[in-house]
Amino acid sequence: MLRPSTRRYSVSRPLYSEDTFEDEHAKVYRKRKRLLDHFIQYFTCTSERAKNAAVSLLPIIGWMKIYSVKDWLLNDIVSGVSTGLVAVLQGLAYSLLASISPWYGLYAAFFPVIIYFFLGTSRHISVGAFPVLSLMVGAVVTRLVPDEGLPANITAFEGLTKDEQRILVSASLTFLVGLFQLGMGLLQVGFIVMYLSDTLISGFTTAAAVHILVSQLKFVLGLTVPGFSGPLSIIYTLESVFTQITSTNYHDLVTSIVVMVMVLAVKEINDRFKSKLPVPIPIEVIMTVIACGVSYAFNFSENHGVDVVGKIPNTFESPIAPSLQVFQMTAVEAFPIAIVGFAVAFAVAKVYSVKHDYLIDGNQELIAFGASNIFGGAFKSLAASTALSRSAVQESTGGKTQIAGLLSALIVLVVILGIGFLLEPLPKSVLGAVVIVNLKGMLMQVVTVPYLWKKDRPDCIVWVGTCLAAIFLGLDLGLAVGLGLELLTVVFRAQFPRCCVLANISGTDIYRDRKDYVNIYEPEGVKIFRIPSPIFFANIDFFKDKLKEAVGFNPLRILRKRNKAVKKIKKMMKKGELTLTSNGLQATCSMPIEESEDESNMEDLDKPTDYSDLPMQVNWSAELPANIRVPPVNIHSLILDFSVVSFLDISALKGLKAALKEFIRVSVDVYIVGCDPYIIEKLRNCTFFDDEIKTSIFFLTIHDAMLFIHESHPPKTVSERVSGSSRSQHINSSSISNGLKIQAMEDVKMEVETDTKPETRF
Repeated sequence: MLRPSTRRYSVSRPLYSEDTFEDEHAKVYRKRKRLLDHFIQYFTCTSERAKNAAVSLLPIIGWMKIYSVKDWLLNDIVSGVSTGLVAVLQGLAYSLLASISPWYGLYAAFFPVIIYFFLGTSRHISVGAFPVLSLMVGAVVTRLVPDEGLPANITAFEGLTKDEQRILVSASLTFLVGLFQLGMGLLQVGFIVMYLSDTLISGFTTAAAVHILVSQLKFVLGLTVPGFSGPLSIIYTLESVFTQITSTNYHDLVTSIVVMVMVLAVKEINDRFKSKLPVPIPIEVIMTVIACGVSYAFNFSENHGVDVVGKIPNTFESPIAPSLQVFQMTAVEAFPIAIVGFAVAFAVAKVYSVKHDYLIDGNQELIAFGASNIFGGAFKSLAASTALSRSAVQESTGGKTQIAGLLSALIVLVVILGIGFLLEPLPKSVLGAVVIVNLKGMLMQVVTVPYLWKKDRPDCIVWVGTCLAAIFLGLDLGLAVGLGLELLTVVFRAQFPRCCVLANISGTDIYRDRKDYVNIYEPEGVKIFRIPSPIFFANIDFFKDKLKEAVGFNPLRILRKRNKAVKKIKKMMKKGELTLTSNGLQATCSMPIEESEDESNMEDLDKPTDYSDLPMQVNWSAELPANIRVPPVNIHSLILDFSVVSFLDISALKGLKAALKEFIRVSVDVYIVGCDPYIIEKLRNCTFFDDEIKTSIFFLTIHDAMLFIHESHPPKTVSERVSGSSRSQHINSSSISNGLKIQAMEDVKMEVETDTKPETRF
């Protein structure tokens, strides 16, 4: 690292405007492709493109080529077994969030994994049930098939039990989610996940964790609470829980507390000693086995009224066709589920891809999850994504590829077909406790709020707004509110950027905000204005207002005042009320002459000032005769720093052109620096330049423009400043009527001899 003032550089080059730079340095001509060219290229098939397409659609081909059996296989086996045990337990637990029978959660840990093995680009995520998605699916299930009352009027429900109706809704919704994801993948719109910021996802998942926590209270307390959906559903659920709190099943409560304490304690040990442990201690599996044994030994179900998992079929159920009526009734909820599922999975996959140095493809991930959910939905699976804790187990236990995921699916298969009956006495309160413990990471995200408030308040507003909206309005509406807030912050940042006036760091060619530094020099008669954002229809008026505020005057108002003054002077000279003397113009009448407001229409006043009939040039910086007043203009040059302006739209282009002309017409030279060549090209194509605005106003850097300005407006010497001050005092004390403030246009030459060199502070 360089210490301050230990290194210097010196560059000698010509002063460059954009025109002179292009004259000296030839540009490379690049032919721009038309839309038709892109269309033809997209649909042109070659052997190389076919090969790349095959590898892209089947990423397994790519990583299987480099698979090292000797180095990776053992790690994948250990990881697959560990992940499979966790997937079994989480599948059973998360199915409770979806308000369906527990064993359908096992299907989510099997069918989607098989498809993702062939189509997915991530080598480390564990595909399966995700609590947030399960909760969103459960909200739809309870809306169409409520705990109390009649189900929705769907033809496919005829002859089905309530559990079968809920399975049909869940499977159809999962199928529709897969269709949405597959469609977005084929349309190459994987970039849509970029609109879900980390802040929004954090607030949303925190709210989802609160919903999940509340939904599991009925299992932990052993209560019968109906399912609620829609806005304020969490309030109704809490009301129902606290109404029945005296009916708590203490066996469920004690079992849940013991499980939560043990799991939290061992997870803390896993975190602290993960570098010393070969694999994390599978405490959830251990506690599940113990709970099953205790429940079976003491017959919790019959003797103590504990709700258990119950019968688990030892075979797969036959696939079903989705219901089109369910599609129609759930399309609004299916789309946010598809987005959230993909966004979470992609975020986790991106973390591991960076850590292990390989690439993932967002569009291919959409295709993979879409196909996985379509296949899983046909076999009554829950909507699949990835669970953070399960993926962490797969990666931390040494998993190298999706072979670990495939082996975890085989473990699930063994449980479904072989030993599932051993889980039948498992209390649901244990599953609820496991779910709650795994919410720790999501709930702890709330500690980021103070940090966000101190560092970035708009982001903090997005987090808090998304979280509160998702908690009280429901996850689907909360996500919509979060997106709205996020877009508003983007609009707010772009529409109201932090504009500033720049000044020169003395002795350098560096320009910074004049408010931020002490040793800084603001050139006399020059304003340097920076807008740090694109200029478009929404912020062009803000740009113009800030520019007027920076220079300290409204150029259009001054132009109108000047045009009125010139018309007044011409009129008074024509009537003989003003005469030209050796000292300038003098009024023949000592009484002040009031201006009439209707001398001309506004359109004429906005045009350039016409001096054609005046025998002299007006000095607008001095007092005018006949009590005519025009606000002074204290600058002669304005520099606009466009170095961070990435684009201009047509509305902004028109507004910018009007603003520049207003300054030019009041004798303020305008220069634009650091402008992107493509913006200049766009200005040319849109006929931005004319007799008043020329391409010569563009310079490469601020310093180039400043040097050019100092050539045309040399800084005043010390003696010039002193003489100017004394001359001003003399004029103010003289008794020449209303004063001479118009200098003859004749060739009058004044020479000021001085030995002092102009002050140049560059």
